[in-house]
Amino acid sequence: MTEKTLLIGIVEASVMHAEPDEFDLDTRFGMVKAAGVFDYFDKTPAPHLIWDYYKASRTHNLPLTAGGFYYFLNRDEKLLDWNLRIAGDLGSSVHNVQIISHDLKGRLVTNQQVAEAYLHAAEQGAANGVTPCFEVHVNMWSEHFGRVAEVARLVEARGVKFCMTLDHSHVIFKMDNPQQQAVQGMDADIASGAIVLDPFSPGGICQSWIDAGYVRHMHARAAAPNGPPNLWDKHPNGDPGRGIQYPFIEPGPGEWHSPWDAKNLEPWKEVVRQFLTHHATDPENPVATISTEFIPFTDYGGGARYSQFEHSIACAKWIREEWNRIYSAIARPGA
Repeated sequence: MTEKTLLIGIVEASVMHAEPDEFDLDTRFGMVKAAGVFDYFDKTPAPHLIWDYYKASRTHNLPLTAGGFYYFLNRDEKLLDWNLRIAGDLGSSVHNVQIISHDLKGRLVTNQQVAEAYLHAAEQGAANGVTPCFEVHVNMWSEHFGRVAEVARLVEARGVKFCMTLDHSHVIFKMDNPQQQAVQGMDADIASGAIVLDPFSPGGICQSWIDAGYVRHMHARAAAPNGPPNLWDKHPNGDPGRGIQYPFIEPGPGEWHSPWDAKNLEPWKEVVRQFLTHHATDPENPVATISTEFIPFTDYGGGARYSQFEHSIACAKWIREEWNRIYSAIARPGA
């Protein structure tokens, strides 16, 4: 069996306690390095900050192995090309790509458009030594989860491997949540059984992506089925944030707005275990990357008074423990 490596990183927005931007760049890199649980820093810097991130990465011996950005089709193709080039220059191996669900004229982007964008990104990525990974995410083309396999088939029919970022918090929080399931009309496919959200059920959508070999990169932000709305941070229209982040460890008194139960994390944890098991036996990719991503935005942890950074550390430690357990059992059974 080919020796396997799991690299665990952290997105920059997680390097905070309860106040965004409370630490300068050098301090953030220093915190991540001192935590002793992260292999890399996840960021694609803005053009005017590239040198600053390069210096911080070198100073703290903490590579920029992953990064990412969001893109409108028919506007941001050159930006994606630029970011893939910069990712290669900075030593990144993966670039997380979020394609917004609608173009600037308000039209829902088609599967064919997404596939063409992927093929272009894959060509540019190959030229720079970077794998573009199209993400499953709310507000993106992939919020209807059935579209992922459809786009993958279009891409792979052209002889190109389809790679995705699995952020399964976006799947888990929609469980038992009819309002969120209705986005892009996905509720009809859930009702028919074509899409199964529960990872403990046969045919679970996350397991299907993992088994197909699509998942090259993961974002690890804990979520719970029908996660409670974020009562402490609201959208401009007054609606509370969607519950796409659930604390990984029990918050202290006054640190969160809702009751917390560790059992609510089990569906989310199960998908991580599914991916780790697949990676341990997958002959294709010797290295996998997982970026923890507890973030202070409205649909996530905005307004929370627990430390996004401490929850990221706890999550990274748990992932490492699960990886060591699973990989040891597969690679060294009976040891």
